[in-house]
Amino acid sequence: MKFAGRTDVSLVREFFTLNKIPPTRENFARFFDRYVFWLDHILAQSQTRECPRHRSFLRDLRTLRQPPLLGLLTGNIRLGAEINCGTSACGRIRPGRVCDDHEDRDQIAHAAWQRGARVLREKSRATRSWSSATPRWTSLWPAIGAKVLAVATGGHEFEHLKAGAPDWVVKDLTEVKVEASWSGERMRGA
Repeated sequence: MKFAGRTDVSLVREFFTLNKIPPTRENFARFFDRYVFWLDHILAQSQTRECPRHRSFLRDLRTLRQPPLLGLLTGNIRLGAEINCGTSACGRIRPGRVCDDHEDRDQIAHAAWQRGARVLREKSRATRSWSSATPRWTSLWPAIGAKVLAVATGGHEFEHLKAGAPDWVVKDLTEVKVEASWSGERMRGA
C-alpha cells in the first residue's frame, strides 16, 4: 500500500479489500477507534523535530496587513488530525477540512475552498492560497485556483515535488521570505 497523499478512509478501505473485510460503517468505526488510540500512543513515544522556520513562517503570514486565512486540509480523520496537530508545529492552525468531510481528496479541497469563501464572506482569493504537500495533494490545488508552495521536508524529494509544477518549490521554509511591498504582499524565495 502506498500511503503518501492518501486519505485515512481510502487507505483503510484498501486494507479491508486486501484482507477481505467488509467495508461497513461498523468496521470503519472499530478500526478508527483503535487507530486514534495507537496514533496518540506512538506519537507520544516518537522523537519528532519541527521543520526549519515553520513557526516563524506562520507568524510572518499572520503579521501581514491582510493575513491569509490559515487552515489545515488533511486526509486524516478529524481526531487523527487533532492528535497530529497537538504534537507538531501546526500550533494554532485548527483542522479545517479533513477526510471526515469526504473520502476523495479532490472533494476535500473543494469543501475547504467553499468553507474559506464563507469564512471570508467573499469569493476565496486563490492567489492567497498556499500549501505544503505531498505530490498527490499538490496536483489538486490548481483545480480550485490555489497557488502552491511545495516544501520538501515531508519525505519527498525536491525534484519529485518540482515535477508536479507547483508555483514554488523549496527544500525547506528557510528559503522563503514573506514580505509586504508597495504592490502588495508576496512570497519569494530567499
